[in-house]
Amino acid sequence: MKKRAKSTRRPARSTASPRILERGGTPSDEAKRIAILAAQAALDKKATEIEILDVTGKVDYADFLVLMTGQNDRHVAAIADAVEEQLGKQDFRAISVEGLPRGQWVLIDFVDVVVHVFQEDSRSLYDLDGLWMDARRVRVNEPASGRA
Repeated sequence: MKKRAKSTRRPARSTASPRILERGGTPSDEAKRIAILAAQAALDKKATEIEILDVTGKVDYADFLVLMTGQNDRHVAAIADAVEEQLGKQDFRAISVEGLPRGQWVLIDFVDVVVHVFQEDSRSLYDLDGLWMDARRVRVNEPASGRA
């Protein structure tokens, strides 16, 4: 994955309605909304071990990291596609998607929210959960839409 300079930050919304997300010590409500929408889209595709990490003030490239696990490369790709599609319907566009079509680890960059979709082996190898063990976790509630 390539690094990007801080000066290249762009808004998470499409260019049709640009809006710069709030910066500083507290994450923006919009960034939190993006993270929760990504987690809910992943739940719809049966992703497991979904975690939203609040890394505001700990890193300069994001306010939230959303971590999730898929069973195999096709499942990881399906989860990533669903996240991108659902957020697109809310007018949030990814500025970068890395890791497709391989499907071991897909990274979707929504500027202040970075979504990581892993296969189990890749997730344990990179251990972002452990790296950010001091980050506050945001609860992921399953929508009350009658899921089993």
